[in-house]
This record gives sequence, C-alpha cells and structure tokens, in this order.
Amino acid sequence: METTTSGRGTQTSRNYRPGGSRPGGSRPGGSRPGGSRPGGRKFFSRRKVCRFCVDSNIVIDYKRVDILRDFLTERGKIVPRRISGNCAKHQREVTRAIKRARNIALLPYVVTEG
Repeated sequence: METTTSGRGTQTSRNYRPGGSRPGGSRPGGSRPGGSRPGGRKFFSRRKVCRFCVDSNIVIDYKRVDILRDFLTERGKIVPRRISGNCAKHQREVTRAIKRARNIALLPYVVTEG
C-alpha cells in the first residue's frame, strides 16, 4: 500500500491495486491470452435488424397491444434497443406507444407474480 503523509497524519491510498486497475488483472480479456472464451474463439452474434424498417406495413400504434407486447419483458419493462434490434427512430415510437397504452390501461405498468 502506498502511504502519504499530510499535516494531519498518515493516510493509505485505497485505489491502489498491484495487478493493475482492472479486477481481473492487467489484461482486458481476463487471464487467458486468447481472449475470454476457451479455444481462443470470439463470440459472434448476428446484427439484429429493425422489423419496422424491413416491413413498412407494420404500423406502431398504441392500440395494437399484440405488437407492443413483443417489446415488454415478462415483468412489464420496456425491452432496450440493443436487445430488441430496433433502430433509434422506431424504438422511440415503440416507447411512446407503450407509455400511451399504459396510460389508458391497455398495458400494465407492472406485472405482479401470482
């Protein structure tokens, strides 16, 4: 530990880590030289495509609860854009429609268990 002396006494630095500033050590991939996955392979995920950009016939409307339910979790939370695959424009429209549907009680704010 590093110690510093000031006019009031001795203080120890709490942010000092001997292995670097990262919890897993100094390497960003962890302790394995090939990365974080065994075998040295990187995880590849296919880029999700916005379903509203692909099919322009789908209209985002607060009255179409069947479409809006696809963008809610089982607890009633709005699914984020990185998971749903929506573009920024359509994610804003979906969020606005879900909030309107919640306001007039077409969708629940919170789903209770039981």
